[in-house]
Amino acid sequence: MSIHSAAVAAADAEAVLWSGMRTRILLNTAGRRRANAHARRAGRWRAALAGAALALLSGAARADDSAWRDLESRVQYGYYTEDARALHNLADAIAADESHDKLHGYYAALIDWRRAQLAAQRADSVPTAAQLVQSCVAGADAALAVQADFADALALRAACLGAPFAGGTLHAPFAGHRAHKDLERALQLAPRDPRVLLVDAMSDYLLAASAGGNKERALPKLRQTVAAFEAERGGTERLPGWGAAEAYLYLAHDLLDHGDPVGARDALERALLIAPQFAQARRLMSRVISG
Repeated sequence: MSIHSAAVAAADAEAVLWSGMRTRILLNTAGRRRANAHARRAGRWRAALAGAALALLSGAARADDSAWRDLESRVQYGYYTEDARALHNLADAIAADESHDKLHGYYAALIDWRRAQLAAQRADSVPTAAQLVQSCVAGADAALAVQADFADALALRAACLGAPFAGGTLHAPFAGHRAHKDLERALQLAPRDPRVLLVDAMSDYLLAASAGGNKERALPKLRQTVAAFEAERGGTERLPGWGAAEAYLYLAHDLLDHGDPVGARDALERALLIAPQFAQARRLMSRVISG
């Protein structure tokens, strides 16, 4: 074989071993150029895989506001239609996501809060409502680790800690104290935030007097809450943005307790205008209509 032929064969024979061992040092300039090109392609491929790992839910390119807004809509729809399996699937999807946005922890908490609310209606629910409340608190903790003054996350954690069905896995006096402190802080940070106001009103409406509840105090708070939601709905779209239909549902319950079925029906009509699929509001409307 001629010297020229041998040189060509040597140049064509060099390669990069990409098998997890180590990259062989190539002996000629052409080989180094090919190795660099290979490394760039491998780098682009690894970057693409990393980007895919950070995608939020089904096919979202990145966890931007539109993706979070879509997730919130799915969570709310699952809650309104009482679709526990859909909420379970959403919980699995967000658990597989590795982003560290404050909204990641927040929406993980919201999903578990919604699951807990549905589980509380069933004695045989697995996981139990109390277990889901614990997961809700953990999600809110993660959101607050990113932003300590996130008022919506403080309010959501307060809702989970103070849930009347949270007994058994949370130490009640300690949890109640933490819920009160969280809600107090949230109200200081965002006194007009409708979700903060909603949790405050819910606490008064749902909790027994011995646990700090006060139904008489709840009614004016619920009126203030729905007014805050109407103001928010008339402005720029917010994130988080859930809660208006639930506020009207609680207002309807409280108005019925105060002997005002006409006012309750009006509140339910507003709830169903916002969320036509809201099963709890539909059931209560049937009761009101039937007398």
